[in-house]
Amino acid sequence: MKKADLDADPIVQFTIWLQQAVEAGLPEPTAMTLATASADGVPAARMVLLKGCDPRGFIFFSNYESAKGHDLAANPRAALVFFWAPLERQVRVAGDVSRLSPEESDAYFASRPRGSRLGALASRQSSVIPNREALERRLAEVETLYPSDAIPRPAYWGGFLVAPRWIEFWQGRPSRLHDRLRYTRQPDEAWTVERLAP
Repeated sequence: MKKADLDADPIVQFTIWLQQAVEAGLPEPTAMTLATASADGVPAARMVLLKGCDPRGFIFFSNYESAKGHDLAANPRAALVFFWAPLERQVRVAGDVSRLSPEESDAYFASRPRGSRLGALASRQSSVIPNREALERRLAEVETLYPSDAIPRPAYWGGFLVAPRWIEFWQGRPSRLHDRLRYTRQPDEAWTVERLAP
């Protein structure tokens, strides 16, 4: 993989690779590891789904009161990893995190299946619960409260945007002499590209 093989814009390049992963029929091509750290630097990582990618960066949705939500409120930086093993490709991202506007979160919430919207209202994500039955009882209560499809987005649920400071594209090669090309955002918002040793 040469620099000349990549688009000058890493978001465009990411979109190309993501589309190729989709076309290859890979399971959950939008799955990404999200790594955060608490205010005192304790790291945590989990899988989430990418729900959008535009010139601003990478978008996902979650409960703002979840463990990841608390981490991001205290320390609004994150890292992402996409790994498409059959294509021998990985993309790493690190950047600053902000919340999406309420309007964007409302629009996405309204597009979700009914069960997912009810689940967001029923579950206080990451909080301790006594048992599964308590969660199911809460879901039944929410279903009774909202019998129609008009289900409001809870204020504690919405979108996050990871605005990348750098993005690295990794392409596997024989003998472990892999290709690694890293885009770094400059103060003027332009991107520079550097090759890294594998």
